[in-house]
Amino acid sequence: MAAPGRRAVLGLARGWRRSFWAGHLGSRSLTLAAAPSNSGSPWRLLGALCLQRPPVVSKALTPLQEEMAALLQQIEIERSRYSDHELRALDEAQRLAKRKADLYDDEDEQNILLVQDLEDMWEQKFQQFKPGARITEADKNNDRTSLRRKLDRNLVLLVKEKLGDQDVWMLPQAEWQPGETLRGTAERALATLSENNMEAKFLGNAPCGHYKFKFPQAIRTESSLGAKVFFFKALLLTGDFSQAEKKGQHVWVSKEELGDYLKPKYLAQVRRFLLDL
Repeated sequence: MAAPGRRAVLGLARGWRRSFWAGHLGSRSLTLAAAPSNSGSPWRLLGALCLQRPPVVSKALTPLQEEMAALLQQIEIERSRYSDHELRALDEAQRLAKRKADLYDDEDEQNILLVQDLEDMWEQKFQQFKPGARITEADKNNDRTSLRRKLDRNLVLLVKEKLGDQDVWMLPQAEWQPGETLRGTAERALATLSENNMEAKFLGNAPCGHYKFKFPQAIRTESSLGAKVFFFKALLLTGDFSQAEKKGQHVWVSKEELGDYLKPKYLAQVRRFLLDL
């Protein structure tokens, strides 16, 4: 009698569990379906793009790093073995010594290129090589609209936007549209700058930060109170602005220069996710 009773209890439990989850899943789908669109919220959703130009050259070494690099180079030389070129140079030195002692016949080596000849050629090529300048004309002129500045630092793109009757510097942004993801909104913000074929690599699908602000009193209404901005990181691959068309409307700045353009609260949120390694 115990076994039939146990089966009956288990059957009731399974039936209750199915009805419980069915009710919850059904209510969740109804809630999502009945959720109002963003048009009913006083807060507008914006997707913003933190577009960075990565360093083009390595940073200059500090005195301590230079000293450490010289020490490691010396240890490498002391512990290393001879290279093929060095072994060849030693072999030629031995043959030259035998030639001077009339113990070596070099009639068959009239046209062989010697190590010293190779080194002379390499030295001439090295003298012709001119390394690029680390300090560019844009650095000298403090032209912050140019990408050819601060080559050893990360640069961030800022654009000037009209907010009410104010000109405000901020990261490029666009308003979210129904049916697209927030990353899609940030990609669309980049597309508005793509008249010069700018391409970037986005770093992930999730926002790296957010910011909430109210519109100025002049344009604030009950149905449009403010905006919530979600930031997405991206690395610049190719392209730049047309200097003639965008002059004065954008800047490429380092992390330390952001304070010259961004408002304090906005700057605090940007600095939370902006690394300059």
